[in-house]
Amino acid sequence: QRIFIAISAAGVFRTDDAGKTWRPANKGLKSQYELPDPDAEVGHCVHRIAMHPTRPNVLFMQKHWDVMRSDDAGESWHEISGDLPSDFGFPIAVHAHEPNTVYVVPIKSDSEHYPPDGKLRVYRSRTGGNEWEALTKGLPQQDCYVNILRDAMAVDSLDPCGLYFGTTGGQVYASADGGDSWNPIVRDLPAVLSVEVQTLR
Repeated sequence: QRIFIAISAAGVFRTDDAGKTWRPANKGLKSQYELPDPDAEVGHCVHRIAMHPTRPNVLFMQKHWDVMRSDDAGESWHEISGDLPSDFGFPIAVHAHEPNTVYVVPIKSDSEHYPPDGKLRVYRSRTGGNEWEALTKGLPQQDCYVNILRDAMAVDSLDPCGLYFGTTGGQVYASADGGDSWNPIVRDLPAVLSVEVQTLR
């Protein structure tokens, strides 16, 4: 019966009755540059939320600024940006078999939509946030000025877990080893807005 939605420039909303009624779920979010009221209940720019099906009370969020986590199904949020080079970005994803392993793609800022230093890096936390490692093998590490949009990252259910993301430069990158290494599986597309993956057995 429970559903969460995330709306850019509005925030997270939760229903416990299959959509008959909704309520905001934004306690703990701060939007000092967007909202005059730092504790506003509605109006936060949430880019993406992610959840592992085995832990429905744990939510991860990539906000306009800040990477956030809730351990009580959205009743409250706390920041887990930790040592990321930038806490601005769009997608966030959770590993298929490791509920505490999370992936984000930092972007320089809300006015400069490309990776910091022109280096395309996916960041992984195996501890549910705060401690992040850069995953760079197979990804361009100079002169890369693409963006990865909110729906442009997906995971599969294979073991080891596969990850995929698309860029505004028209590339789709895939990792068959949980992010340790990457390969461009598609090039020269128009800007990739959304990536979905289906596992055929």
